[in-house]
This record gives sequence, structure tokens and C-alpha cells, in this order.
Amino acid sequence: MSEHSNSAEARDLAYHLHSFTHLESLAEDGPLVLESGDGIYVTDNHGKRYIEGISGLWNIVVGFGEQRIAEAAFAQMKKLPAYHTFFGRTASPVIDLAERLIELAPVAMKRVYFVNSGSEANDTAIKMLWMLNKGAGKPDKRKIISRKSAYHGTTVASCSLNGKPYINCFGLPLKEILYADCPHYWRDGLPGECEEDYAGRLADNLEALIQAEGADTIAGFIAEPVMGAGGALVPPKGYFEKIEAVLRRHDIAIISDEVVCGFGRTGSMWGCETYNFRPDIICTSKCLTAGYFPMGAVLMSPEIDAQLMQAAEALGEFPHGFTTAGHPVGAAIALKTLELISEPDGMFDNLCKVAPHFQAGLQKFADHPLVGEARGVGLIGALEIVADKATKTPFAENHLIGEQVVRAAQKNGLILRPIGESVIFAPPFIITEAEIDDMFARTAKVLDEIEAIVEKDGLRAAAVTAAAE
Repeated sequence: MSEHSNSAEARDLAYHLHSFTHLESLAEDGPLVLESGDGIYVTDNHGKRYIEGISGLWNIVVGFGEQRIAEAAFAQMKKLPAYHTFFGRTASPVIDLAERLIELAPVAMKRVYFVNSGSEANDTAIKMLWMLNKGAGKPDKRKIISRKSAYHGTTVASCSLNGKPYINCFGLPLKEILYADCPHYWRDGLPGECEEDYAGRLADNLEALIQAEGADTIAGFIAEPVMGAGGALVPPKGYFEKIEAVLRRHDIAIISDEVVCGFGRTGSMWGCETYNFRPDIICTSKCLTAGYFPMGAVLMSPEIDAQLMQAAEALGEFPHGFTTAGHPVGAAIALKTLELISEPDGMFDNLCKVAPHFQAGLQKFADHPLVGEARGVGLIGALEIVADKATKTPFAENHLIGEQVVRAAQKNGLILRPIGESVIFAPPFIITEAEIDDMFARTAKVLDEIEAIVEKDGLRAAAVTAAAE
């Protein structure tokens, strides 16, 4: 690609900074420029069509080109195109949406606070806990426990929750953030240790962390029911029940980050329902508007709401907000999205119908020489790519094996996502069994192509030798 070219790809490279993009691959391959979409498919500016295997960023669950959402947005734009929620003002669709979210909540919730994204939702939840504890005379109860390998956003506070090494480049985490274990049984379970015992060990480790730090200094614990950008990690059996028991003993609030899992992805309307725990705060975003509008929400239990209101009343206000949060067009889109997901024979019902077929197809890859673990729940899954299955030895980082798999998939008309050593699947809720078969047939072709490269270049032997050293 000539640097003087006037193509969309060249102009993108010249003027646009991409998020979380492997820069060497971007420079070599150029960006993927999309022009249109329909159903589970997107089409690029050269007319090539792709299966969107990760729903954009987990969020475009209704597929592309959903006219009913476009019509709801246009109708609201003509009526009241924009407003805010400051100074006691709002728009009627925002009230309707808040009421609907309380109706849909998995446990008793009292009130909803609107934001623009999942990052803002998690950031807001932290500020709420800090404020209510300070208002209750507990100014030192500020620490938040996240987990290693977790991902919770990109604001300064929510990025601090990310249990990933890259946050060090920003001088993070904040001093208030602690990290519990990453619950990856396949990778970290001890020989002969069953899932329940592994979950118990992690709960014991959490107890020890709380004892060491002092429960009176810890405001909350945040977790995704399934760790999304942590690698689509499904918790071991009994994990959340054991973790919740520890947190309840110490009066530590539980934040369920439902940004990825909320509204159906795990096979229940909420991830915390799938894994049987009761959050005090729920943060949600992506599926709320199916990616058609930036919007998120924080749902508060009656207890959290009462404490926050007490602290706010002492100040005369809740001193927090975003100009475009509680946007009337976003609310109209969210209401239509939730209707399409939850109505009888709607998109959630379709997800529940096809999810067993999806999970069965995913498990067929477990025997592939590149796959150490095939894991998932509902309509989310991952293949953990390894050099050696018996020892679970990964490929060397410089082999960029995940990037290689995803680049090969794109050439085969399939958009997937690499996360570390894993390749992620999270297709739109509207996908059919035939489309699942097509997606996995392309995946099989890709894995075989990569296996041939691994054998030809001796990458497996190199990784095993390096691990042994």
C-alpha cells in the first residue's frame, strides 16, 4: 500500500489511531474498512462479506441493519433529539427505560443511573461506593478488589481494575485497587483438584486477602460472571457461591459487571443468574442498545441506594454526571432492543435454542492439536491455543499465534478476536444453527492452516524447548 495512496485504508493509517490494535499487523495488513452489514454479516469496502463472530465487541447482538431499532431512533430524534439528566430534568423514554431495567433486574434493585459506556458504569460504581462510605463516616473503606486478568474498562479508575500488565504504562493501578485470583481452572487447578475444591481454594485466598488488608478498608468486589476480555473464562463450579459467602461475612459490596454478560449472552438474562450470586450493584452497557448507541447503566440495590441518597442529601446533590448520559435517543433504542431480545420467540429465545448446538460445535475442537481447552456457556466461547496439549505449554509470545489465527480467519471471511492465547467467539443472538456450522467450518479450515505453519516452521518444538529451559 503506497503511503501516497488516497485509499480508505491509507487515509485510515495516516489519520486514525486504533484502540487495542497490534500495530505491526496493522501496518502490514492495513485496516479492515467496513461499509455495510446485514444479519450476522458485514461487508467491507471491497465487497467481501464476513461472518461477524464476536458481535462487534460482544455488543451487536441483534445483528446488523435492524430496521426496527433504526425506526425507533428516528422517531425519537424527530420528537426530542437530545437532552440530559442534570438539574432534575430528563426525557420520558429515560424514565420508561429505568422502570424497565428495574423490572428486568435479577434481584431487587431500587434505582438506575445512566452513563455512556461500561467503563463509565464501573467508574461510577466505584465513586458511588467511595461517596456513600465517606458519607457514613467510613472514609477509609475505599479499596476495591478486582481479579487478575480481569477487564473492566478504560477510564482511570476502571482501567485500574484491569488485572493486566499493560496498565503499568499509564502508571496504574490506583493504590485503592487489589487483585484476587483469576478463576481459570484448566490453567491453574492443581493435579487431582476438582473444580469445587479449586473454587474453595480461591475463596480461601480471598478471605486471606481481606484479613490481610482489613475488611473495614474494602468497599467492594467487582467481577464479570464470565470474564470477557479476560479470555471468555467460565468460572469453576461453586465459585461465586463461595466468593459471595466470604464477601457477605465482611460487609463488602458485590458489583456484577454485566457489560458483556447482561441481557442473555450466558443463556440467562443476567450472568449472575447463570452463576447464582446476588449483586449489590449491576453495571451494564453493551447489549443494552445492541451497540446501536453508546449507553450504559448502573443498577443499585435498595440498601446501596439508601446509603448513597443519605450521602447525597448531606451535600444537597449527587455531584457526578455526563452530558450525554440518559440520552433520549439512547433510551428509545434501548427500550426497542430489550423488547426485541425479551419478547416471546424473540432473540433471547433464539439464543437459548441454538446455544447447545454452538457449545457442541465448540467442543469438537477440543481434540485439535492446537487446542488445549474449548470452553464456553450460552453464546460465548473460546479456544485456548497451546503448543503442547499435555503440558498446556503456550506458544512463545513472539509467535503471535492468536494474531495468526485471527488474521487467517479474516482471510477466510470470518471475524474473530484474539485475547492472549485464546480465540474468542460471541456471535449475534440471531444466529442460526446453519450459520453456526458455517462459522465453525471456517474455523476448522483456519486451525488446519495454522497447524500446517506450526509444523513447517517448528514452532511447537521451539515453544516446548523454551518452556523447558
